[in-house]
Amino acid sequence: MSSTVPKGRINSTLRNFLDNEASGGLVLMAVAFVAILVANSPLEESYFHLLHAYIGPLSLQHWVNDALMAVFFLLVGLEIKREMLDGQLSSWSRRILPGAGAAAGMLAPALIYVFFNRDDPTALRGWAIPTATDIAFALGVISLLGSRVPASLKIFLAALAIIDDLGAVIVIAVFYTTDLNLMALAGAGVVLANLIVFNRMKVMALWPYLVLGAALWVMVFASGVHATLAGVMLALTIPLKLTPGTPEATPAESPLHRLEHALHKPVAFIVIPIFGFANAGVSLSGLTLDVFAEPLTMGVAAGLFLGKLVGVFGIVFVLVKIGLAQLPAQAGWGQMAGTAMLCGIGFTMSLFIGLLAFDDPNVQDHVKIGILLGSILSGVSGAATLAISGRRSSLRAA
Repeated sequence: MSSTVPKGRINSTLRNFLDNEASGGLVLMAVAFVAILVANSPLEESYFHLLHAYIGPLSLQHWVNDALMAVFFLLVGLEIKREMLDGQLSSWSRRILPGAGAAAGMLAPALIYVFFNRDDPTALRGWAIPTATDIAFALGVISLLGSRVPASLKIFLAALAIIDDLGAVIVIAVFYTTDLNLMALAGAGVVLANLIVFNRMKVMALWPYLVLGAALWVMVFASGVHATLAGVMLALTIPLKLTPGTPEATPAESPLHRLEHALHKPVAFIVIPIFGFANAGVSLSGLTLDVFAEPLTMGVAAGLFLGKLVGVFGIVFVLVKIGLAQLPAQAGWGQMAGTAMLCGIGFTMSLFIGLLAFDDPNVQDHVKIGILLGSILSGVSGAATLAISGRRSSLRAA
């Protein structure tokens, strides 16, 4: 399929994707900072009261986390499908390095978390919290460095984070699903089967998919499986095909590309910032420095900061040295190390998994502190390493 697409179109699509994610990451940083300020200001009581106010059957926070985030997961699913079939992950040679990096970058943080919390069976439920990379945040940081970071590393980071998101979706489905309602699950299966029929019949209009997608969300929500996974299931049924009968057809005219393009900016600048504002706020009143030494907090922070670096950089180093892969074009080892550090920014998906893993608000606060600490350390150290490595590369080139 990609052979029919002008090269400029591919570059433009990728550039738009990176730009949207990077800009959205900068907005997310600002929103998270504001949420922390509000949660520790005279507005604290109003902030938490608003989040727990009920609108119909769900609280506002649940509407954000279960319904609004389903749109985010829909976009994640669309990105995964597009990249696997018609993008940077469309061949095994392109998948090896980011795929291995994502796998090792999930395993190492999980092991570090388990090491810190090995004596606490309850805390072990949060083992998956530090395994996720926040693509918007990470690309937001890397965008600040401009030309000091080669485009190949930005593509590597985006591809790794997309595979990482797929891993997180699988983890949520397998490990954070309880109390299944089999009737509702069967209903979700029927709706999904109809979506697949639409796909096989080459239905190119988007509205039938979106109407059934809303029904799918209701069924999945009622089934006990986390409702956001309905977004991923819907995404996988959206056709990635050229519109037949149009000689100048491009991927932008396929239903998947149309929907992905329509969702990018709303998700980056509305959905994720709302999620960040609703969930990043943590009250620091009553907390002491001892919280940073608690196994749960340390496990999350160290998992993100050290685990991602060891996992991503370690597997890339091994694969390159044994000849199974090559470093991204124009990138040096220092820049790869900095990029691996940025993978430790785990804000959005880590917060999401933390909320699924623990119901206790106090435990959730400790999780949030660990995520913030690990993400800040990863972001600052990764940016500094990339800046220094980029400067050295420029001097050598000169």
